[in-house]
Amino acid sequence: MALAWSVAAAIPAAAAGGAAIDQLAWMSGTWGAEKDGRWTEEHWTAPRGGLMLGVNRTGAGDAARGFEFLRIQAGSDGVLSYWAAPAGQAPVPFRLTASTADSVTFENPQHDFPTVITYRREGDRLQATIAGPGGAKAMSWTWQRR
Repeated sequence: MALAWSVAAAIPAAAAGGAAIDQLAWMSGTWGAEKDGRWTEEHWTAPRGGLMLGVNRTGAGDAARGFEFLRIQAGSDGVLSYWAAPAGQAPVPFRLTASTADSVTFENPQHDFPTVITYRREGDRLQATIAGPGGAKAMSWTWQRR
């Protein structure tokens, strides 16, 4: 799956000195989707104290099948990092590489998979996409605001 990016609208994190956590307030809220008995949901707290916390849960019927703890916070250099801890594993950092008013991209080229995590908001929908190098094996989830 190819990601369509508006290059003119993307602001490289290095050029902007890193986006402030408050610029990601558009991600906050409860998001969910259901199809054919399977469900997925993601919740993000509003930015506060330089931190956003998230949790993701997936399942089918009445049974949860997976979960992930998430965190976005600036590092000592002031650049935001997205920390993902799927199924209780040790958190893995992904460094901010681009942001716009309604999208953000984090990357960790040393991670096995994914190496890129992108969030984009379109109205009452939030889409998360993960991919390997060069967009390989991209997977996306689209949720409605709940």
